[in-house]
Amino acid sequence: MKDLRRKDFAHFTTIQTRWKDNDIYGHVNNVNYYSFFDTAVNRILIEEGVLDIHEGEVVGFVVDSGCSYFKPVSFPDTLEVGTKVSTIGRTSVRYELAIFKTGEDTPAAAGHFVHVYVDRRTGKSTEIPETTRRLLEALIVQYSASVPA
Repeated sequence: MKDLRRKDFAHFTTIQTRWKDNDIYGHVNNVNYYSFFDTAVNRILIEEGVLDIHEGEVVGFVVDSGCSYFKPVSFPDTLEVGTKVSTIGRTSVRYELAIFKTGEDTPAAAGHFVHVYVDRRTGKSTEIPETTRRLLEALIVQYSASVPA
């Protein structure tokens, strides 16, 4: 994952770190990275009109996530969260994400985030809506980091 570069991602979301994101060691605490991932994914879905957080009948629940950390970030860094889709199933999608400091080509952290789509009323898993699926398919990028010969 450390070989990831900007070119490996389909979409970028800019996030401004906040003073309160820093921990006692002077860098953004690890728990905030998951918030950055969540914000990036949901901002894409909302801005593209496939997620109505208040009235939508189908929503994505996070069922799995993970993050690897490579170098620290801290307030007042501006970050860019790269997002791509690696796998789309009938009811779930796996996102791959990476956090870059503005202007850097290598990530400070990288991870994944899995949504399972559920019927809001029943809480039961349901198929990914077709409009959402089309957006997710547009976010697929093949991993293209160079492999040693």
